[in-house]
Amino acid sequence: MGLTFSFQSMTGFLSLVTRWIYFAIAIVLALLALLSLVDVVKGFLAIGASLTLTADILTILHTVLLTIIIVEILETVIVYFRTNRILVRPILIAGLTAMVRRILFYGVEAIEPLDLLVDAVVIGVLTAAVVLIGKEESLEMKGS
Repeated sequence: MGLTFSFQSMTGFLSLVTRWIYFAIAIVLALLALLSLVDVVKGFLAIGASLTLTADILTILHTVLLTIIIVEILETVIVYFRTNRILVRPILIAGLTAMVRRILFYGVEAIEPLDLLVDAVVIGVLTAAVVLIGKEESLEMKGS
């Protein structure tokens, strides 16, 4: 009985530590999202200051997509607090957004056709996973 009590106490303590770590992560992610959003606004205000409008737009789009990635990861942490479960769909969406962000910058750098093909396959797989996992998680949330 003493061993069971110690194990339960330790598990409870570790669970509490985990929640505090997730709380700290949520604060950091929220701050990063706000800073990223400020960067987007600054980018908008600076549009046209350089000689290339396209480069300005790509920079803003790059920052917007980064903000979306941060917010999706933050949403994962928030859902964990609400449900004590980590949902996979927001993580997949963050990965999908990161891949789209990567492809948008292919125009800026030289790219091998094989790399482009691999990225396209990864985007396809992530998209299918978002759809399938989204349906599954939606059914699980309705059932609980």
